[in-house]
Amino acid sequence: MRTFVNDEERQHSNTSNLIFDCFAQVETLSTVFTLMPGTIVSTGTPGGVAAAMNPPKWMKSGDVVRIEIEKIGKLENRVIDEPASTDAV
Repeated sequence: MRTFVNDEERQHSNTSNLIFDCFAQVETLSTVFTLMPGTIVSTGTPGGVAAAMNPPKWMKSGDVVRIEIEKIGKLENRVIDEPASTDAV
């Protein structure tokens, strides 16, 4: 997995660096609840987060974030300001 902010690489890691491998996580989680197709399992984040940078490089409105996973594909989104309200209309 590689993460870029405005084409600057911020993260580069793979599942071999996880504390618990993917198979163990799915096994453990499936004993507590049913995992359905499309369920997302959050595993944490590799190094490269803004808070750990000196100085911190926080994302701002207009930044473009791209995540690439080898042999799977890419996902790219633009950062927007938080809406004044997130209440459902």
